Amino acid sequence: MNELAPSPARRPRPQVMTLTPAAIDRLRNLMTSKGPAVAGLKIGIKKGGCAGMEYTMTWATEIGRLDEVIEADGARVIVDPAAILYLIGTEMDFRADKLASQFVFNNPNQKSACGCGESVQLEPASARDAAQS
Repeated sequence: MNELAPSPARRPRPQVMTLTPAAIDRLRNLMTSKGPAVAGLKIGIKKGGCAGMEYTMTWATEIGRLDEVIEADGARVIVDPAAILYLIGTEMDFRADKLASQFVFNNPNQKSACGCGESVQLEPASARDAAQS
């Protein structure tokens, strides 16, 4: 009889992003207002801006097979697979003051940002960084 050997235990994958309580609260409220057709807020990265890259945020109606999903207290962020290495270790926050309210990314992979704050220079996390997260 040919029995299969048990597979070794898999090391848990690091969580790509964390959400602050303010981000969870704001995102949960926005998702509620969008209704059940919205699966979550999809985060990505695209080339552009004066520093080289920009964060993208769109409402997703479905979760892709390779998407990374972060859920907390009714809030859901879906990370585009192409952005994962650029976002490992990132904290997503929500800040509001007299002039603006916005989601803010505290990203350890960010090397610089432009003066207007709309674009950033990002480097992908190394394998060592990913293992430590």
